[in-house]
Amino acid sequence: MRKLFFAFVVFWGVFVSGQEKKDGSKHSSYIDINYFYGNIVQHNTDIQHLISGHPTGLILSWNHKTHGKEDWEQLYNYPDYGISFGYQDFRNRTLGENYGFYAHYNFYFLKRNLVLRIGQGLAYTTNPYDKENNFRNVAFGSHILSSTYLMLNYKKERIFDRWGIQAGFSFIHYSNANVRAPNTSVNSLAFNIGVNYQLEPGEPEYHRNMFIDKFTEPVRYNMVFRSGINESDVIGSGQYPFYIFSFYADKRISRKSAIQLGSDVFYSNFLKEYIRYRGIAYPEDDISGDEDYKRAGVFIGHELFINRLSFIAQLGYYVYYPVEFEGRFYQRLGIKRYFGEKIFAALTLKTHAAKAEAVEAGIGIRL
Repeated sequence: MRKLFFAFVVFWGVFVSGQEKKDGSKHSSYIDINYFYGNIVQHNTDIQHLISGHPTGLILSWNHKTHGKEDWEQLYNYPDYGISFGYQDFRNRTLGENYGFYAHYNFYFLKRNLVLRIGQGLAYTTNPYDKENNFRNVAFGSHILSSTYLMLNYKKERIFDRWGIQAGFSFIHYSNANVRAPNTSVNSLAFNIGVNYQLEPGEPEYHRNMFIDKFTEPVRYNMVFRSGINESDVIGSGQYPFYIFSFYADKRISRKSAIQLGSDVFYSNFLKEYIRYRGIAYPEDDISGDEDYKRAGVFIGHELFINRLSFIAQLGYYVYYPVEFEGRFYQRLGIKRYFGEKIFAALTLKTHAAKAEAVEAGIGIRL
């Protein structure tokens, strides 16, 4: 706990001093800290032996408030954006502890008292799988993990001077998305309580000149190339690169949303080894080992635009599927960052229901 207290002091000092150096300029921001206590959700029977205690931890955050100077801020009811540091002790010797760093958004409801936070980032786990020293940890196959957290708080600000309180619930997910096996992942559901501190004495006024014109845009066409490395569920089968080519059309139906329809072609090299392995180890599956490793699918999707960022969700179905692997339906969730009107980068997670296949890094063009 002394290390966490030191991190808190450093975090506090950096941001408070950062505010003071801006000679007279005003920034509407605050920090908050939440302590949580909860349970590991048993989404897979393979992790039953890893659920032995109630996880505890802290989430420390810096948040920048928006006040409607840009259209998107008014459109989303003046959200916050910021960065978070998270610490979690799983209360299980096999799992160890996790440290995470995130970027997040806060969205407000019920007269700005109810706050939904969505955070995405990377985490470091202290005790991943090791075939000799930690073979029971089937949840994390590598030190570096992808992590997502959701936090729903009822919050009151400035109850005492600049201090306020909040309480609610958090959902925290860790997975390495099969970059290295094993990877059953861990989800925690927790109750959290904490305090917030406003870094400025007062609040700037909110801009309320909301646009009223109807938004229209023609159908746009997108081409995306995605890549990365992953491994099958067979431990020690090796990491291989994959390549994905996607083409889809999208239609903006509002300032916030667009619907998508498109197709993917997958060159997943880990399937070569997986097919060969299944052909030898499971002859009853009627796999020769020479089947094609490529797949092709069609998908529908939705894109939610927030300034230059957007969130995508897609549901796909393999139309070319030579070998059975996790089912014919697949999903893709992730974020995009636009650079100008046409070029974007994407970071997405491809799954089959609750089973992750890969983290995909991509670049694309929207015409």
